[in-house]
Amino acid sequence: MINIKENEQLSILNHSCAHVLAQAVKNLYPQAKFWVGPVISEGFYYDIDINGVTITEEDLPKIEKEMKKISKDGKKIVRRELSKQEAYEMFADDPYKIDLLDNMAENENVISCYSQGDFIDLCRGPHVDNVKMIKHFKLLKTSGAYWKGDANNKMLQRIYGICFETQEELDHHLDMIEEAKKRDHRKLGKEMDLFMLSDFGPGLPFWLPDGFALRRILEDFWLDLHRENDYFVIDTPIMLSQKLWETSGHWEHYKEDMFIIEADEGTYAIKPMNCPGAILVYNNTLHSYRELPLRYAELGHVHRNEASGALTGLFRVRGFTQDDAHIMLMESQIEEEVARILDIYDQIYSVFGLNYAIELSTRPEEGFIGEIEVWDKAEKALEKACLKTGRQFKINPGDGAFYGPKLDFKLTDSLGRIWQCGTVQLDMQLPGRFNCQYVAEDGSKKTPVMIHRACFGSLERFIGIILENYAGVFPLWLAPKQFTVIPVNPLVHGQYAKKLTEKLTAEGFRVICDDRNEKLGYRIREAQIKKNPIQIVIGDAELENKTVTIRRHGDKKSVTLSLEQFIKDMKHEIQTKGLE
Repeated sequence: MINIKENEQLSILNHSCAHVLAQAVKNLYPQAKFWVGPVISEGFYYDIDINGVTITEEDLPKIEKEMKKISKDGKKIVRRELSKQEAYEMFADDPYKIDLLDNMAENENVISCYSQGDFIDLCRGPHVDNVKMIKHFKLLKTSGAYWKGDANNKMLQRIYGICFETQEELDHHLDMIEEAKKRDHRKLGKEMDLFMLSDFGPGLPFWLPDGFALRRILEDFWLDLHRENDYFVIDTPIMLSQKLWETSGHWEHYKEDMFIIEADEGTYAIKPMNCPGAILVYNNTLHSYRELPLRYAELGHVHRNEASGALTGLFRVRGFTQDDAHIMLMESQIEEEVARILDIYDQIYSVFGLNYAIELSTRPEEGFIGEIEVWDKAEKALEKACLKTGRQFKINPGDGAFYGPKLDFKLTDSLGRIWQCGTVQLDMQLPGRFNCQYVAEDGSKKTPVMIHRACFGSLERFIGIILENYAGVFPLWLAPKQFTVIPVNPLVHGQYAKKLTEKLTAEGFRVICDDRNEKLGYRIREAQIKKNPIQIVIGDAELENKTVTIRRHGDKKSVTLSLEQFIKDMKHEIQTKGLE
């Protein structure tokens, strides 16, 4: 799915369409006042105050009709420049525009606005030349939005929409939106009995048996890969003292997002990140330069006090498992180690059929720790590491962690959507704050550099992503239940079906036998809903010949095999993770 903000022409078109939306709303609701209407990756929105009138999604066709009328009228979009005083006079009755003017830079004396017919609005632009260029649009949804994002302010109404240059592009995009709705991991998670959410623990997923099995398969895959790549697996406490978080800088920079507990001994915080615990493990013993890089891997359970309104299924939660690793190394080893990490990422993402792009996120403008010179050095080191491996990247200015720059990995799924998952963060700050040392070759003690990195990002979010990427139909190696054995007539074929289930289970497969007293069609449809990859139907021929007839999910054709050949083929598919 396209990112409107990354296409300059579409960004201009969508911003112009936002103004047409505002004009249509003003025509229909003359009392309406407008806050802002920016372009976003999914199109555009406008925040509106209609003085007590509530816009629902049932009202959107009426607004669209008015927008089409405005477009057909064909007024030119005209840029005007005003002095600040003229702008104050023009919008004197609009508190939202007055607030925008009040918050403009003092030296911004020339104010631009755009008009189309009798509608005018403050805007920096640019816009298309004429409203008749705005033909192929769709209003998508409405929601509430606090003015300036502050819950203490008035609730405004936000209307979302999108605009394209052709009807074909719009239709294709709307089809993709419908497909994305079908793949919504919350919907699939419920249908497949993978996880549940409860008001007793907002943002804290409950893993049901099949979901837990899926997690363990992913964890085992991750652990095996890291052990093969010389990582030591550790586990650190979920709750640590305030003093530790003060030393790390989290108390100053992250306190509002932490869950804090008062105990007899003092103040503690449930960890929002795993890095301070890994540092304490490193400091447990004295290390030599010969040991470096020293790689610690941890499936660490962390908690962050996310706003309740931001919680979304598995994508935004309060408790999640980070597939973390923290690597202590010398500066001279950075390029080689980052190259090793990128190879691991290639291996992991390719298994799931996910392509990725890399962004180098640099020092934030404020709220960072350490000297700018050290930041510049760290950013250059990450840049050189990427260039050395031949991987392309783009700069994402100001989006680094408070303790160091990072590489962000943006994954592309089967619908073309972009997801932020993995990170590689280069940290030249925390090791010094914790007095981490190693004995150098000359016998002196030096401070190592630290790399923080996560491949999945969070296990919960990654499961949500691949659930939508596969539309719930996991590859055989990953599926919580791999085979569903279905006897045609449970009274006649049930015994062989049960023995077959036991045999396949003994061979290491995850199998269920559906021999309920239900119609065959019903049981087959239920297996389809549960997205089990392979159905094994047992009838007279299979009973007589001791064969299996299989049908893969979504395939109308069935294939009959000997049991021995079936087991051999399935083991090979699982071992190779279907990549062959």
